[in-house]
Amino acid sequence: MMPGDNNMTSIVQRIARQALVTFRSPPRVGEAAGKSFVENHGKLKSLMTEVRAADLKLVPRRDDDSSPLTYHSGAPPVTYMQICETDSFSMGVFLLKSGASIPLHDHPGMHGILKVMYGKVRISCFDRLERPAGSSQEEPPLPPTQMGALRRSVLRCTGEYTEESGPCVLSPDRDNLHQIDAVDGPTAFMDILAPPYDPDEGRDCHYYKVLADSEVNDTEQKEREVWLMEISQPSDFWCGGETYPGPKVCL
Repeated sequence: MMPGDNNMTSIVQRIARQALVTFRSPPRVGEAAGKSFVENHGKLKSLMTEVRAADLKLVPRRDDDSSPLTYHSGAPPVTYMQICETDSFSMGVFLLKSGASIPLHDHPGMHGILKVMYGKVRISCFDRLERPAGSSQEEPPLPPTQMGALRRSVLRCTGEYTEESGPCVLSPDRDNLHQIDAVDGPTAFMDILAPPYDPDEGRDCHYYKVLADSEVNDTEQKEREVWLMEISQPSDFWCGGETYPGPKVCL
């Protein structure tokens, strides 16, 4: 490393190192978090609260920006900048053009922290529920071939986040499914997932839609039970790649 290089003390480097410590031995699904994990997770959340777009050398984009996010020649509505990835966690930045959404999806057995860098996002968080014996909640009238795709769930919350907001946090047991919508223009958020998606380890991404009259765009929505149906990846959503311009991370 050259003299004067401050990458080792950058906020991005500190976040990555704290993520490595935090998620080295995270609690398993259904397992109570120990004191060490809670303390380290709190430190990571505090660091994520501090990070800003300038720390990642991100320049907020405009609706008319001639960047890869504009809808021309089949350009993707969402792109991803990878900062780093280990066996324990992945860290990067998602960039959404105006009006774009990351559809409702899950994070099997994973922890996550999301921090908006610029713009505004609306995040709707759900959890899957185990249907108890004798439940009075009726299943939607669907063909028998589709019944296996039903998931009884609860809409935990819907809220809007900006760069001034604290991080949005998910765990294997809480707020594990979410939909992310860009509001009033382009937006970008830094994202940590632990451990990373890995289909070979049972951590594949699944997509869902809310059935019946269950709307997820009301920011005043109270917690309530809903039915979700697992679907294929929506045809109007795909994610491209971009080069991360910020400080490099050494782990």
